[in-house]
Amino acid sequence: MVPLKVGDSFPLGVIFDWAPIRNADPKIPPTISREYDASKEWKGKRIVLFSVPGAFTPLCQVRHLPPYIEKLDDLKNMGVDIVAVIGYNDPWTMCAWGKVNGISDDRILFLSDTKSQFSKNHGWGTGMDDRNGRWAMIIDDDKVFYAENETDPSAVTVSSVNAILAALIDLEYAA
Repeated sequence: MVPLKVGDSFPLGVIFDWAPIRNADPKIPPTISREYDASKEWKGKRIVLFSVPGAFTPLCQVRHLPPYIEKLDDLKNMGVDIVAVIGYNDPWTMCAWGKVNGISDDRILFLSDTKSQFSKNHGWGTGMDDRNGRWAMIIDDDKVFYAENETDPSAVTVSSVNAILAALIDLEYAA
């Protein structure tokens, strides 16, 4: 399918797998994994969604995720209701990745993209098997406001938190 682009409506039926983070201890496994209906949960909200090829992979672990965690308050101050990261890992791995990075609650959702294959159907893949590509979107009131894909797999530029913050400033001026 063609990736979502600016102006598109967020699709119906987007379901992720999710093991909610309820504590910071990575040695304590989550007790449940459940479906997360993004189409329902994100309706009418401002969402930052970014995608990684894999939890714990070097670039994702060192250069992609940490700045989102560091600038989470900035995102929230720009009116972002939900920040979510998706990867083609099972929900248990995504949960552990959040915990290892100091997340102990749902300030950032760590979602598994194995259920509806959102990245494959509405985003960008890596071109290598079913792994997600490295990209980011802003969904504002059910419309895609920003959607950019990294063309260089070793780069974190258009999918970075700084690119998202700049786009959120543009969104505020557009309002």
